[in-house]
Amino acid sequence: MTTFINLSTEQTEDVTGIVSAMQDKPGALLPILHAIQDQLGYIPDAAVATIAGGLQLSRAEVHGVISFYHFFRSKPVGNHVVQICRAESCQAMGSRRLEAHAKSQLNIDYHQTTADGEITLEPVYCLGNCACSPSLRINQAVHSHVDEQQFDQLIAELLTQTLEVQ
Repeated sequence: MTTFINLSTEQTEDVTGIVSAMQDKPGALLPILHAIQDQLGYIPDAAVATIAGGLQLSRAEVHGVISFYHFFRSKPVGNHVVQICRAESCQAMGSRRLEAHAKSQLNIDYHQTTADGEITLEPVYCLGNCACSPSLRINQAVHSHVDEQQFDQLIAELLTQTLEVQ
């Protein structure tokens, strides 16, 4: 069994279980990476050796795939992920202004998380919602025709819901 540095016993079992369940499927690397990120919220560096071993790949090969695809994260994210579309249609309809506003309001840049650990801000390069630009996604929900005021309202609602759950 691989020793995991900085992973809980539960996370270690999750990674090992996912790799074991999927390693014999053709083209298993991407589905394994997606499953681990879905389960843990990111793909820990400590999991790379187990993935590589299970698939008979080098750690460099696995790391190369993780770092190539912008979707995969190698660090934990906030409780909520806000993605602002940066594709051409959204840019033409004001997403650059929206992203500047979001960075200012949240006091973070892309790929950073707010000090309270609640929100991670990420760019995304097309949400498939071009007719309703500019768009953003909060967790799994896509929002259309978002301006600065709507952004502030969405974030306020998100944080209010978070406080109510606690």
